[in-house]
Amino acid sequence: MSDALINGLAGAGGGIIAQLITYPLQTVNTRQQTERDPKEERRKLSTLEQMSQVVKQEGWDRLYGGLGPSLVGTAASQGVYYYFYQIFRNKAEATALERRKKGIGDGSVGMLSSLVVAALSGCVNVLLTNPIWVVVTRMQTHTKKSQPNRTGSLSSEEVLLAAVEPPPYGTSHVIQEVYDEAGVLGFWKGVFPTLIMVSNPSIQFMLYETLLKKLKKRRLSSGKGNNNVTALEIFLLGALAKLGATVVTYPLLVVKSRLQAKQVTGGDKKHQYRGTLDAILKMIRYEGFYGFYKGMGTKIVQSVLAAAVLFMVKEELVRGSRWLLTRAPIDSVKSIPA
Repeated sequence: MSDALINGLAGAGGGIIAQLITYPLQTVNTRQQTERDPKEERRKLSTLEQMSQVVKQEGWDRLYGGLGPSLVGTAASQGVYYYFYQIFRNKAEATALERRKKGIGDGSVGMLSSLVVAALSGCVNVLLTNPIWVVVTRMQTHTKKSQPNRTGSLSSEEVLLAAVEPPPYGTSHVIQEVYDEAGVLGFWKGVFPTLIMVSNPSIQFMLYETLLKKLKKRRLSSGKGNNNVTALEIFLLGALAKLGATVVTYPLLVVKSRLQAKQVTGGDKKHQYRGTLDAILKMIRYEGFYGFYKGMGTKIVQSVLAAAVLFMVKEELVRGSRWLLTRAPIDSVKSIPA
């Protein structure tokens, strides 16, 4: 089994576990990003209060709205990303060794090369999986009308209407809705800001590898002769790397969510977006720069936790896979070369 395939499968497994743990935070965050009701904004509920509100008004299941396609998207995204990352990384390492033979460089992959490798992997991932995330965003932002608990004060006609549940807002419903609105191209809404957002994993991996390299060098220089990195250290390095990347790229994430959410077809045109530039200009005009950072606190918690779990689980899966294949302990940190 190739390194690329091992890393791809391990990345998919780690992504699924991280997604299951942090999904309610992700749902609330997407709603925060796409909220355009001034009355709701003035209330400024905390993340926990918003989660409680969703549970009371719509039920527990709405916190996990779109979980099915989201898990598919996470597995696909992480698998595709890590698979192509390893392929591009191997090519970069081979190029660096060739340059060393010619007397250029020290044979290691530099920071700029790591950034390019991560960016290329991210672009491939975005182009292949964007349709899944359009569906997920629609399902996360869909609000379910709460049914009245009491019917004594209602007329017989109102009681009948309250008892009728609307059809489930499932994956097939969303796919049909997106197709009816914009055709096949509708599944690539928000792809432009998302492509720009490949700088997020690029920055994340650049920070992660830089921190990892420094930690390993410090271990070697300490004289212990052991540069193994523990699962807890991987967890902390992944969290720090994701924190830095999220702060830089968050405004693009808000724009992407606005474009992928169901568009307002009637009423105030300030909430109707024709494209990325139109969304940015209207947000600046009607909401100010604050609009680009709605829900950032929730996103930082969710992203940092998810990334930390992802790195930790992925490294352990790679370690386990290689041990099973070779029947000998191997330093799994080599799955992401320093």
